[in-house]
Amino acid sequence: MTVSVGDKLPSTTIVKATENGPEAVSSDEFFAGRKVALVAVPGAFTPTCSARHLPGFLDKAEEIKAKGVDEIAFTSVNDAFVMGAWGKANEAAGKVTMLADGNGDFAKAVGLTMDGSKFGMGERSQRYSMIVDDGVVTELNVEAPGEFNVSSAEHLLEQL
Repeated sequence: MTVSVGDKLPSTTIVKATENGPEAVSSDEFFAGRKVALVAVPGAFTPTCSARHLPGFLDKAEEIKAKGVDEIAFTSVNDAFVMGAWGKANEAAGKVTMLADGNGDFAKAVGLTMDGSKFGMGERSQRYSMIVDDGVVTELNVEAPGEFNVSSAEHLLEQL
């Protein structure tokens, strides 16, 4: 079942890419007591994700945080080392936190997976953005396959 606005996020383990290496954290702990803009992409270093999605959030990070968001996080079905390298390559430190969902457990738990097999990517996360307030989804923007519109930083800013 796909997560919906008003739902509490399911409990899973995600891995935060930090300067000191991977740090496993429960989703309950990560989202507790604060407002998080969570963005999911099919893959780090993939064309749309790298050329448009992440740069938009890096450019708008201060505006988003000024609207009451405590943290902006990107997640993908990649390992923590890839997510960490993607963050470093895009100078995301201090603006966007990278969360690895290497086995796709979080993507499966929220019901937002896609089959990227025809691109050699296997099961991945769909492209979406959401606002999570103290673990509860208050906004959810899931893209149609191959699209990049409603999960953009600009669209999310309009919702805040």
